[in-house]
Amino acid sequence: MSIKGTEIGWSRGGERPGIEGGKGEIPVDVYDNLYKEFNPVEFDAKAWVKLAQDAGMKYMVFTTKHHDGFCEFDSKYTDYKITNSPFKRDVVAELTAACHEAGMPIGYYYSPPDFHHPDWRRANNANYTEYFHNQVRELLSNYGKIDIIWFDGLNGTAKEYQAEDLIKDIRRLQPAIVINNRLGLPADHDTPEQTIGRFQRNRPWESCITICQQWAWKPDDKMKTLDECLSTLVRCAGGDGNLLFNVGPMPTGQIEPRQQDRLREMGAWLKLHGDTIYGTRGGPWRPGKWGACTSRENTAFVHCLSKETETIDLPAIPCKVTGFKALSGGDTKVTQNDKGDVHVALDKNGRDPVDTIVAIEFDKPVTDNEIADQASNAVTHGKPVTASNVFAKMNDQYGPEKALDDNAETRWATDAGVSEATLEVDLGAPTRIGQVAMVEAIRRVEEFTLDAFVDGAWKTVLKGKHIGDAYEKSFDPVTASKVRLHILRATDGPTFYEFQVFPPK
Repeated sequence: MSIKGTEIGWSRGGERPGIEGGKGEIPVDVYDNLYKEFNPVEFDAKAWVKLAQDAGMKYMVFTTKHHDGFCEFDSKYTDYKITNSPFKRDVVAELTAACHEAGMPIGYYYSPPDFHHPDWRRANNANYTEYFHNQVRELLSNYGKIDIIWFDGLNGTAKEYQAEDLIKDIRRLQPAIVINNRLGLPADHDTPEQTIGRFQRNRPWESCITICQQWAWKPDDKMKTLDECLSTLVRCAGGDGNLLFNVGPMPTGQIEPRQQDRLREMGAWLKLHGDTIYGTRGGPWRPGKWGACTSRENTAFVHCLSKETETIDLPAIPCKVTGFKALSGGDTKVTQNDKGDVHVALDKNGRDPVDTIVAIEFDKPVTDNEIADQASNAVTHGKPVTASNVFAKMNDQYGPEKALDDNAETRWATDAGVSEATLEVDLGAPTRIGQVAMVEAIRRVEEFTLDAFVDGAWKTVLKGKHIGDAYEKSFDPVTASKVRLHILRATDGPTFYEFQVFPPK
């Protein structure tokens, strides 16, 4: 809640039936009465829409009700709403009208869970379900055309929410609406949260990520740098997804000035390079640690986000390079060998500080081409590999080789309860190594070593605690014939999207 500078919904104390985790830090009797102080007199719906447009956004999603149950619209089914605050105005009505006037598509976030409602997940839960359905119908009947309905179901089931009946009502009321996947049913699109989604072109997805650390505004919250914001945007587009970028307004109703500045910086970049983002598809190459690629018709846009990368080797696609142009970052050279592999050599001294972009033209459309596996210059890629454990012995689905590529749709997984495991790669010949990149599918590793087989014996070249979803380290170079990841301790069965070892820088 912005008045206290704490997280919306989650900072409310009190019981949360069926939800694991501790209670919030604000007592119920305090939290539930904060609306009596809520008076965002500087809220200006048209200014919000203009800021979104300045940032290059193409649609908006507004929180109409979060888990705390407070309604930002004038619902006839509750008194716990903004029109009973000192502000008295219906924010949803004003923002929706401003979006309609500006031609900005508008969506509504609505939380089916409701910590405030006395019947939610209790004996009379049927009363709450009726309340929930009534409010959704109200939102989709009273404000004109609504483009998106964004539920946040907190792992509730379709049966619990009576989702099938509700979705029928939603599509009857708003036939063109887009529905997300958090009502216990797949609906129209996936919604990875606070992480960039996997490369996925067979189903739409949209990552929801905060501009700062928490969803609601708080003073001095750590804000993402421009590099971080743009990298997130590019990697979402390069994975064939969208970015839903969260901004929490201050208690006054304004967007914090420094956040406004950051959004406008993103918009300025998009004015220059939006052609490489808007209306594109992810690929034809999967994102790598170097960056990501988008495409439209015969053109592939290679976005190099890594400050250290000087060359990018991209696997063959059944298209011939006919031309190329550096859109940012100085001189660039693109070549293609007889096999169709594409080599991009970047200007060492003319790199763009944020994103070096190269447009590559081909003789035919590239959008429908997809490379299943790509691992740049990783010495481990395609080499024989063994693991101490594979989940349910399902080697075809979860074998260790699934960790040696850049394909985030595949992974090496181990059985539940496994706390120690090894992944060993035979390099085939003495090979110079000096870098490692790893990505866990689920954060479970608590201690590990990276070992190299040197002169007939194993030698530990790197020790660490946690790995997570973006682990990259250099180590003192060695010449090894084998390399091994030894997980010494994990909270549960380790599972990895990626394990790659590279030559020294």
